[in-house]
Amino acid sequence: MDTAIKTDGRVAPWNRGKLLGQKPPLKLKEIWAVRIRLQLAGRVRELALFNLAIDSKLRGCDLVGLRVHDVVHGSRVAARAIVMQRKTQRPVQFEINEQTRDAVANWIASAHLRPEQFLFPSRVSRSPHLSPRQYSRIVGHGSRRLDWTRQPTGRTRCGAPRPR
Repeated sequence: MDTAIKTDGRVAPWNRGKLLGQKPPLKLKEIWAVRIRLQLAGRVRELALFNLAIDSKLRGCDLVGLRVHDVVHGSRVAARAIVMQRKTQRPVQFEINEQTRDAVANWIASAHLRPEQFLFPSRVSRSPHLSPRQYSRIVGHGSRRLDWTRQPTGRTRCGAPRPR
């Protein structure tokens, strides 16, 4: 009862005034803000991961399970890819735009990845690729670094990084 506030003999709910439910999707302006900040910071892996997540709309477990040969044909990143979803066991086709292709190609070149390897390998030796939990931490850490905040209107915005 420490967290509850009594008003007129009634206990106010713990979530009064808090936004509930699914967060609204990012706006185009916010997506570009994240991309530019990742480019300026030189975060090649995170930029490729973010761009591919936006383009493909895949679940995190499917995104981290991608292999290089899923998105690369020959020496070029393909304009389209088909991936089998783990949850539904259905194939999903998605387009990869030019900016994402460049980001993925830069990531593959900088990480020296071969076609049979995972596109986002784990830095932990016992795991072949990023786990969905690691992916979640990267996204969460990036959102804290970019100072994502929820506004009273229910919209998400990207503010300036917090001073330390």
